[in-house]
Amino acid sequence: MGVASLVLGIVSIVFGFVPFCGAIALIPAIIGLILGIVDAVKKSKAQEPKGMAIAGIVLSAIAIVIICWWVFVVIATAATA
Repeated sequence: MGVASLVLGIVSIVFGFVPFCGAIALIPAIIGLILGIVDAVKKSKAQEPKGMAIAGIVLSAIAIVIICWWVFVVIATAATA
């Protein structure tokens, strides 16, 4: 699950930078965040390294912030027009 979280975080960040693809990228970002948290908790209980899970959590969280920023920019631009 850590690898899946990492991949979804990377894909979400890439698509999050594209202004109108952000709404589509929000779904994989949320799924990646959930998978990363679940994997981190699971590996924490088993005393296993959880580096990929943490990287997936961070990348997915950054992707969500970028997507929210783009949504704010688009709404602000539409409101001023």
